[in-house]
Amino acid sequence: MTLEPELKRINELAKKAKTEGLSKAEKEEQKMLRERYLKRFRQAFEKQLLGLTVIDKKGNDVTPKKIKKKSLRQ
Repeated sequence: MTLEPELKRINELAKKAKTEGLSKAEKEEQKMLRERYLKRFRQAFEKQLLGLTVIDKKGNDVTPKKIKKKSLRQ
């Protein structure tokens, strides 16, 4: 699922807030969109981090144990 339509709407509301202000309904929509966007962004970022492996100069896997455990559970 793409974040682009939500991000576009968030930016529209931000621009309107700076120029003419937002109604109560628009402020609530803006808050809801921002929260939902950030939640999905954080989930995608965490998924990306859990897919990484850290290798030292000698070729040893030095990925932190906490990350390995979490990525195994998913």
